[in-house]
Amino acid sequence: MAARVFFLFALGYFLSYFYRSANAVLAKDLSQELGLGPAEPRLMTSPFYLAFAAAQLPLGGLLDRVGPRAVTPALLLVAALGSVVFGLAQSFAVLALGRALIGVGMAAALMGSMRAFSLWFPRNYATVSTLLVGLGATGGLMAATPLALLKEALGWRGVFLLGAFVVALVALALYLGVRNTPPRGNGLGEVFRNGRLLRVAFLAFAFAGSFLALQTLWAGDYAYHLGLTALEVGNLLFLYSGGAVLGFLVSGYLADRLGTARVLLASALLFALGLLLLLLKALVPAYALLGFFGAFNILTLTQARELVPSHLVGRGTTLVNLFGIGGTFLLQWGVGVAVEALGYALAFGGLLALLLLALGLYLPLLHKSSG
Repeated sequence: MAARVFFLFALGYFLSYFYRSANAVLAKDLSQELGLGPAEPRLMTSPFYLAFAAAQLPLGGLLDRVGPRAVTPALLLVAALGSVVFGLAQSFAVLALGRALIGVGMAAALMGSMRAFSLWFPRNYATVSTLLVGLGATGGLMAATPLALLKEALGWRGVFLLGAFVVALVALALYLGVRNTPPRGNGLGEVFRNGRLLRVAFLAFAFAGSFLALQTLWAGDYAYHLGLTALEVGNLLFLYSGGAVLGFLVSGYLADRLGTARVLLASALLFALGLLLLLLKALVPAYALLGFFGAFNILTLTQARELVPSHLVGRGTTLVNLFGIGGTFLLQWGVGVAVEALGYALAFGGLLALLLLALGLYLPLLHKSSG
């Protein structure tokens, strides 16, 4: 039963990662068919993250009270509806609505998994949860060359209509194949009063937000800005996403053996080094560092679980995830504003400064976690 729980939730997270990354490949087709303006394709990913973030706080309470068996499939059906809306859209507004519905629908793909795994795998939670993210992150790889080939065969509308059917099947399999543990208690106020948790949440804002803002938009946009060909850009993004898969897979193993706080600090510093190399236009090592060590941001959710009592795991982890996904939305938008006004160097320099600030606030937590 435990293996089935892991497999089904991994499928759900795979789909979430696929959908969040898909627009990078499809943006040109959407622009040509629907006559979108130059700014609209860049904005296309934002409704996903905004809706995803908005769902996090109510989601935490639902996961604690109702459990992931019902909550995750129900929201996946919303994502399936969003995929249909997107696939049938004839305007930017309807595309944005579809993306928002997908964002709401995928909001529980990771957090429902984390809640379930805290009950099913309490002794090796970090290893199992980051294994889930590593496997699920292959959805980012699926949203690269394989998606381009599938789009050529089915068209972008066919991809989203087929995707809706697949998401609905996974929702049904999760509902029929997963069991819950009864919920206990409430206490959202207790979560917000947890100062140590808020330090982790701000680190998630800067670390996860930067990682995903780059992966889903600005890493590719910057490479095109430097004059690289589509194939060269694709190779760099493949390096980024492939490194992320490896990072997700090993991060939990290292955290279980070396301590979550130590590994999180070291990986964030190496991600900061990747940002510095990006500023210096050393693209291959930069994208490798950003992808591999950026994936370690998932340990902010692992540490959130360590800082709250068991009956508040859902709310604690979704609070941190809210900051991470909210950071993705705000930083993705903010980088765009900064690029237009100041250029890429200052925009990426701002991400670096924000991350270093978050790490400075995080350091006291590291001292409390050692020894």
